[in-house]
Amino acid sequence: QVQLVESGGGLVQAGGSLRLSCAASGRTVSRYAMGWFRQAPGKEREFVAAISWSGGSTYYADSVKGRFTISRDNAKNTVYLQMNSLKPEDTAVYYCAVSVRGGSNYHDYREYDYWGQGTQVTVSS
Repeated sequence: QVQLVESGGGLVQAGGSLRLSCAASGRTVSRYAMGWFRQAPGKEREFVAAISWSGGSTYYADSVKGRFTISRDNAKNTVYLQMNSLKPEDTAVYYCAVSVRGGSNYHDYREYDYWGQGTQVTVSS
C-alpha cells in the first residue's frame, strides 16, 4: 500500500506561481513512475505531467509545457510540480499518482495504482 498526500495548493492570481508537493508513505516510490493529473468541475480528469522513476524522463501535457516542471526527490519519497505563469484555466483539483505496475502510458490515468486526495488550485483573473 502507498499513501500519497498532496500539499501546496491555494489561490493565486493569473501569472503567479505555486509549487505542489506529493509525499508518499507506506512504501518507497523511488522505483516507480509518478504523475500529476487535474480535474476541473464538470470535466474529466486530465493528464498534466509525469516523471520516470529516475527522474531522467519527464512528460507534459501540451497545455502546460513550458510553464510547469515536474521533479522528484527519491530520498524524500516526494514528487513536485512547479507551476509558473498560471492561467485561470489551470484551476482544478490536482492529484498525484504512482504507477507500480510498470506501464509506460504515462498519459493514461488507468496506468496508475495509487492516488492522493487532491489539492485545490484556483487561479483568479
